[in-house]
Amino acid sequence: MAIATINPTTGDTLKSFSAHSDAEVDAKIDTAESAYRDWRLVDIADRAAMLNKAADILDRDCESLAALATLEMGKTIGSARAEVQKCAFVCRHYAQKAAAYLADEILESNASKSYVSYQPMGPVLAVMPWNFPFWQVFRFAAPATAAGNVGLLKHASNVPQVALAIEGIFREAGYPDGIFQTLLIGGSKVERVIRDPRIQAATLTGSEPAGMSVGKIAGEEIKHVVLELGGSDPFIVMPSADIAAAADTAVKARNNNNGQTCIAAKRFIVHADVYDEFTERFVAGMEAQVIGDPMDEATTLGPLATEQIRTDLTKQVDQLVHDGAKVLTGGKARTGKGWFYEPTVLADIPSGSATRCEELFGPAAMLFKVGSIDEAITIANETRFGLGSAAFTNEPADIARFARDIESGSVFINSMVASDPRLPFGGVKKSGVGRELAAHGIREFVNVKTIAIA
Repeated sequence: MAIATINPTTGDTLKSFSAHSDAEVDAKIDTAESAYRDWRLVDIADRAAMLNKAADILDRDCESLAALATLEMGKTIGSARAEVQKCAFVCRHYAQKAAAYLADEILESNASKSYVSYQPMGPVLAVMPWNFPFWQVFRFAAPATAAGNVGLLKHASNVPQVALAIEGIFREAGYPDGIFQTLLIGGSKVERVIRDPRIQAATLTGSEPAGMSVGKIAGEEIKHVVLELGGSDPFIVMPSADIAAAADTAVKARNNNNGQTCIAAKRFIVHADVYDEFTERFVAGMEAQVIGDPMDEATTLGPLATEQIRTDLTKQVDQLVHDGAKVLTGGKARTGKGWFYEPTVLADIPSGSATRCEELFGPAAMLFKVGSIDEAITIANETRFGLGSAAFTNEPADIARFARDIESGSVFINSMVASDPRLPFGGVKKSGVGRELAAHGIREFVNVKTIAIA
């Protein structure tokens, strides 16, 4: 893929960029390594002050930054503003909490004094996706730099202007040269960077194949990785739930970011006692979406980010229908300019269809009718993914079962799955390894060093 801004609303190429040469990449890595030697010694209070300044810049420039995200990947302007504001939140969170998260931990041993010291690792490569082009980067960069690491960003090739804008935010916030840099490179160059001995670790948010590739390369180099990969999140509705609220939340959970988020609800598992009511409300909510220009404040569903994403979603929906699924609404791409896809609900998903366990990256939902909590949990766990999950119920026994038995990195009860700087985030099974955010996230890229004094 060329490194370029291609407006998904029109399909027009607006701006192209030349990739950095190997020599330019090497120079940036060298700058990062050199900057790290001093940055690791900077007092954490001074690092926190810079994070707060970055948050101020994000707040100040929220409108222009949001418009840039919408232009490059098509999210609605309202959701883009919320994303930029969330980036300011994560900066302020780590500015406030980093010192406590990284404080020495005293432990008992045979030594006169023994403790754990959380020390930085060095330059970290971040391979980031286009769907939340600001948030995905800041949720890595805020804790990583607060801990004393330096970051090198290989962003998705369709959001180069966002990538450069993020580098500019760090620069304006007073970070020294080399603490956070953008590499304008294609995916084929990632292996070379990971294998560079100056790179100490890598993090990737993206597809399962991309995660497997980065994980394999890092494993061969014995380098730490954090991988946040795909999801096919279940959204379970039980008879005791507030069905109107569950259906309203379901529409938001499926269409968030135009349906292009790993933690979007994708498989809606509904008890037979409330299936008809939920389905009627859910379909009506999907059909009420306002599809159009994402820069228009009235739009609730914009285009998919690339033509290939829409092609892939079309093939998946067509395969489900071929296998026997019933289309309740939508089911096809829109004609004309831009990469729009109609909000879609599929029911009667056949048990033999392999596609029912795949990730549908767009506004297409699969409905499952179940007769018991055991059946609901079985279907929830049948995919190879285990990122997030949501369950709507007011029965304490149900809540306990879902919390214990759903195989996922998070279980949200009576709300949609969301990431929060105060809570650890990540998945199990094929949804990844490691955690981001909270204390767990900042401790991913540190040397957990044991100090024992006789």
